[in-house]
Amino acid sequence: MADPSYLAFDLGASSGRAVLGTLEGERMRMEVLHRFATPRIEDGGRLFWDLDGFWTELQTGLAAALSAAPNLHSLSVDSWAIDYVPLDIDGFPVRRPYRYRDSRTSGVMERAFGTLGAEAIYESTGIQFLPFNTLFQLLADLDDDTHRVASVSRHLPMADYFNHRFGGEPVVERSMASTTQLMDVRTGDWAPSIFDAFGLDIGAWPPIVPSGSRLGPVEGAPGATVIASCSHDTGCAVAAAPVRDREGSWAFVSSGTWSLLGIERGGPLLTRAAREAGFTHEAGLDGTIRFLKNLTGLWALQECVREWGGVDWATLETEARTARPGLASIDLGDPRFLAPGGMPERLRAYCREHGEAVPETRGQLTRVILESIAASYADALRDLVAVTGRAVDVLHILGGGSQNALLCQLSADACSVPVVAGPAEATALGNLLIQARTLGHLREGLTLREVAARSCRLETFTPITQTA
Repeated sequence: MADPSYLAFDLGASSGRAVLGTLEGERMRMEVLHRFATPRIEDGGRLFWDLDGFWTELQTGLAAALSAAPNLHSLSVDSWAIDYVPLDIDGFPVRRPYRYRDSRTSGVMERAFGTLGAEAIYESTGIQFLPFNTLFQLLADLDDDTHRVASVSRHLPMADYFNHRFGGEPVVERSMASTTQLMDVRTGDWAPSIFDAFGLDIGAWPPIVPSGSRLGPVEGAPGATVIASCSHDTGCAVAAAPVRDREGSWAFVSSGTWSLLGIERGGPLLTRAAREAGFTHEAGLDGTIRFLKNLTGLWALQECVREWGGVDWATLETEARTARPGLASIDLGDPRFLAPGGMPERLRAYCREHGEAVPETRGQLTRVILESIAASYADALRDLVAVTGRAVDVLHILGGGSQNALLCQLSADACSVPVVAGPAEATALGNLLIQARTLGHLREGLTLREVAARSCRLETFTPITQTA
């Protein structure tokens, strides 16, 4: 019999990919069949995701997978969190889904606190306060167009929408539901207190299902099953963290457009210190909780690359290595950097405003961004240790950022712990491994993380001691 194959669609805010996975004994071999820029639309000053553009790319990926593996066993879509598709009673989108970087939620979070305080919201949901969280987007919907809201029968987050469109049942997978600030962190179900306080329709949100749920047959792919792996991309990435030493105390960074730094826990930590430090509780595989902080990741650099005409990352890293260290420090979480466009000049303006040296060349600006990201990791790690009382011995950097050796070394130096980099395609790997386990294809007793460690090349970066 041929080795079983699975298809992971990993949708990011900047790019997407279709990855074919083939389980070869105790390792997952991966092949990227299709890459594409995330389809976006700007209309009337508003920022949207292009659903039809996405669907065209997904169909291209599925066709390539069926050509390479005609007996494909399953597929699953994962994506970023927060954004959603509102559907009418017939299952058609009422409008395009907004991009979370759209400015329509400006001020909504602060007004919401007048209805239900931050402490009460956090006590129910355990979710970090970001101005574009799903809760605040829903409130912005009420402000924008109450008539259109009245025609909404069901909301589906992005990955869950595409799983449904492929033929799966309309449900919300638990890891994705947990990010919405609408789910009760203790019960794992929708939080009536949140819906009631804000006058939102709890019936417009489908049932929450566990990670690894079978949703139905794939339309157009006989014998294949739609599986909700972890619909949230970070859930997939952390599921594939290649942790070999079960006794060590480790933390993770899922490094991409955003960086998410945290640890796994068995239950919530809903303390005032956790809330004030900005830690969030996201559901993970097998009932775990990812206790983490959302940090701005490679977004600023990605926007600079776009402005620079798509220079390759290897060239940028080489230029950054020759640039002067410690030229400037930038708070990449500053709201001025949230929107796209004009990023290099906005970064330089920040430096001038804060009395920092102004990076003039590409290499200088790239190094300043990477050093600022590493510094944000160190700050978040210190907060994590302080809030949990748990020391961290090693930091696993997962995802695209793990390919940037300079960022990994800077992170090891800033955090004063070894950094293990890889896998770069952690999200897709976790997605594929959850599919394989759901279908019963993993040997009994073999864990996802053991397979992940055997399926990728890892590199360790040791902190370099700074001398005076």
